Amino acid sequence: MFKCNTYFDGTVVSIAFNGSDGEATVGVMAPGEYEFGTSKQEHMKIISGLMQVKLPGEDTFKKYGKDDIFIVDANLKFNLIVEVETAYLCLYK
Repeated sequence: MFKCNTYFDGTVVSIAFNGSDGEATVGVMAPGEYEFGTSKQEHMKIISGLMQVKLPGEDTFKKYGKDDIFIVDANLKFNLIVEVETAYLCLYK
């Protein structure tokens, strides 16, 4: 069954589900700055929109847009600057 999650006073909303590739979430983010932590490795694909991502161990942000994918290992934190309303798909490994 689906599980809906809301973060950062409603500016990030996700729906968790079990897809053909395993655990996943699909969601949307409003423009803003966010920090997330991982409990599993996350494969994040941008479906629509644009964000800047600072991955663990990096000093600078890198832009990701439609169809781009980035990976964050388990038990780490990463930072986002979301420039426009952005949709994503996150697969947990």
